[in-house]
Amino acid sequence: MTGQQASTTGRAALLALLAVVPIVAVVGVSLTAAGLQSVGLMPFIGPPQLSANAWTSETGELIRSSVTSVYIAAVSTVLSLVVGFMLAAYVLAMPRMGRIVETLSAATIPIPHVIGAGAIGLLLSDSGFLERLLGMPDAFPALVSGPWFVAVIAEYAWKESAFVALVVLGSISRSVGDLCDAAATLGASAGQRIVRVVLPLAVPSLAVSAAIVFVYTLGSYEAAWLLGPTSPKPLPVRAVRLFTSVDLAARAQAMVTALVSVAVSAAVIIAAILVLRRHRSLR
Repeated sequence: MTGQQASTTGRAALLALLAVVPIVAVVGVSLTAAGLQSVGLMPFIGPPQLSANAWTSETGELIRSSVTSVYIAAVSTVLSLVVGFMLAAYVLAMPRMGRIVETLSAATIPIPHVIGAGAIGLLLSDSGFLERLLGMPDAFPALVSGPWFVAVIAEYAWKESAFVALVVLGSISRSVGDLCDAAATLGASAGQRIVRVVLPLAVPSLAVSAAIVFVYTLGSYEAAWLLGPTSPKPLPVRAVRLFTSVDLAARAQAMVTALVSVAVSAAVIIAAILVLRRHRSLR
């Protein structure tokens, strides 16, 4: 490595450090405070007293909320990846029409989730647009506030699939064209080019997108609160309701719920990093 390269690397590391240190400090202080509050060492009322009561008092409800949140996030992530990859493949295969699809997809990203949740609610509710269009006043399924969180998952999948598509396009659009042309000259069909050329190239961006979408949907509050049933409560809904409860003692349980959400998110991020490292080692 030359002196100029070392200097450039040092500047890049310094700039990254200046950006990372404040984030790590804020997150570290927040998690430390939440941990102390969850075990009674930083109570909202009363003297500090070490206790695991917030962790053990409603273990069953906490497990139900965790399973519900993981279910919503996992299904939403899978649907987002499938739809997003299909959108990206279509844009790459059909450049002219693909530009329109890409523009429409990009236009959905700035829309806040609370507005998207309202639109999905108007579309899928018992007296919504889809029920009126199909003419099923008595047989329309309970998609909003139903037991399977269908409307919640639909909102996340709709919003995040556009994000996945743009990430995939941004990462492989420059290199995939020549490789697909080479595969076509060797007799590969369109489906074979997508499966054997586009998909392997898109694996890193799909892994990163999956981690981002999963973590975001796991901690997102608006859609689950507006479109989901009252029970079981996903982790973010449970945390907010406990924190805003008139019972100040319940805030310790809110911190426990938030910490569980952080732990699940951290596990998913680590898994995504391992997938990326394994993919690089196999190349």
